[in-house]
Amino acid sequence: MNDQDTPSKRRRREHSPMFKRELVARSLVPGASVAAVALEAGINSNLLFAWRRMHLSAQEQPQTPAPSEPSPMLLPVTIEAAPVAPCPSPTVAAPRQPAGTIEIDVGGARVRLRGAVDEVSVRHVLQTLKALA
Repeated sequence: MNDQDTPSKRRRREHSPMFKRELVARSLVPGASVAAVALEAGINSNLLFAWRRMHLSAQEQPQTPAPSEPSPMLLPVTIEAAPVAPCPSPTVAAPRQPAGTIEIDVGGARVRLRGAVDEVSVRHVLQTLKALA
C-alpha cells in the first residue's frame, strides 16, 4: 500500500478547461449569482471567482503580441522669453560694521572682543578692568 492509496490523503480535484469556461460564462450572464452557479456545479464560490478574475484579466490583455515600444524621440521646443518687469530698486542697507577680533591683555587678564564692537562698549570694558586692578 503506497501513500497515494491511503484514504487520509486528499487529492486536489482538477477541472477541465472546458468545465471552467462553461461555469465562468454562466456566472457572467447578467443577473446570474456566482454563488448559485458554484453551488450547482459542486465547487466553492471562491474558486469560481478566481476563475472569473483570470478570465477577465486575460480578456483585458491583448491577444496578439504587442509591437515593440517605439524608441523615445526628442521633440522641438521653443522658449519665448516673457517681458521682465523691472525690479524695484533695492533698499539701501546700513553699512556693515567690520567684523573682527580685538584682544587686550591688561594686568594678567585677556579680554577678547569679537564682531562689531562699538566704542562705548570697549570703553566700559576697559574702565571695569581698570577698577578691578
